[in-house]
Amino acid sequence: MRRYRSTLTLAFLSLLFTGLHAQEKFVANYDEAKVPKYTLADPLEGVTDAASWKAKRTEILALFEKEMFGRSPKYDGGKIAVGDALPPFEILGGKAKVSQPVIKVAGQDLRLLVILPAVSDKAVPAFLGYNFGGNHTVFKDQRIALAQSWMKDGKAQNAKEEDRGKSASRWGIDRIINAGYGLVTLYYADVDPDFHDGFKNGIFAKHGVPKADEWGSIAGWAWGLSRVLDYMEQTPMGVDAKKVAVMGHSRLGKTSLWAGATDERFALVISNNSGCGGAALSKRVFGETVGRITNSFPHWFCGNYNKYANNESALTFDQHMLIALMAPRPLYVASAEEDQWADPHGEFLSCVAADPVYRLLGTEGLPSKEMPKVNETMQGHIAYHIRTGKHDVTGFDWEQYIKFAKKHL
Repeated sequence: MRRYRSTLTLAFLSLLFTGLHAQEKFVANYDEAKVPKYTLADPLEGVTDAASWKAKRTEILALFEKEMFGRSPKYDGGKIAVGDALPPFEILGGKAKVSQPVIKVAGQDLRLLVILPAVSDKAVPAFLGYNFGGNHTVFKDQRIALAQSWMKDGKAQNAKEEDRGKSASRWGIDRIINAGYGLVTLYYADVDPDFHDGFKNGIFAKHGVPKADEWGSIAGWAWGLSRVLDYMEQTPMGVDAKKVAVMGHSRLGKTSLWAGATDERFALVISNNSGCGGAALSKRVFGETVGRITNSFPHWFCGNYNKYANNESALTFDQHMLIALMAPRPLYVASAEEDQWADPHGEFLSCVAADPVYRLLGTEGLPSKEMPKVNETMQGHIAYHIRTGKHDVTGFDWEQYIKFAKKHL
């Protein structure tokens, strides 16, 4: 027994040492002089005019499905089932009305938090996006339901009363309502809990373990956003489903981009600090890399993406082509000066490289190939800014998103 325990102890220590050693081996590059030489594929290769872009777009989308995000199941187009909604109420001194409907998708109950201007007598444009901590963290009010599927790093936890409103600063609800827009949000872990569980929970529990070219969690979260949009189209709820801006931050910024790529019904797409696997060019190998992200979050992407880990030069595509899949719809990419992990320059360069597609399709595209100064914004059909501060969503970000939405929705 002692020998058995000793063997287990040695094995554990060996694994621990190996894991720590692997962590130590990764040193992120933050030096532009050390960015390797790279060549980006031309998203317009073989495209002669705007009419021929459609076939090229289909080709690029299929490439991202096969090699990065994975193919998602086709939705049957049926009516979205609903559960029990909670009583509506008002906030912000009566300026906004709140409802909390439940939709049933792939065996999961998804509770939405819908906040709309109280004075509007017609359907309004809206921002749609996931929250990281549960709907109760978005705004401090006892009437907002606590999250039920409360998971973190694979461990079940209870949602806490003291967490109400803790992420309110990321949502700018007062700004959104004052501008005449609505907000629809839901807890992303209700769709799929964000840990490597072998795809046994959330919407994957019904669909089974994906193959190497089938959806990972990011594609699953994007698929869930499309189901929310289905519900908006099918149910009079005060939102104009033809004027929905899909918005996400960080890993959920990657999600908003993939949602916009796979579902052209989203009228406007916003990527906030999405970085590696989102708006940032992977071939720059700057900040977070494909090797680092697939090792840390193996459930996010499809299995095929692993072959590009520490092998970015083998990519036959890059994130500028993901950006191009939004064309000609308006797209906003935002970075933060201190968020070098997300490679702000690489995010901007993706926009530059996608610009020709937007221009081919008759839009302004990106107004300049020169990166704007910090806290300045450029807004064509592709918009971009880099602000002071860290990896976050701030009031400055929301001011720009609302301004952009007013111009395009």
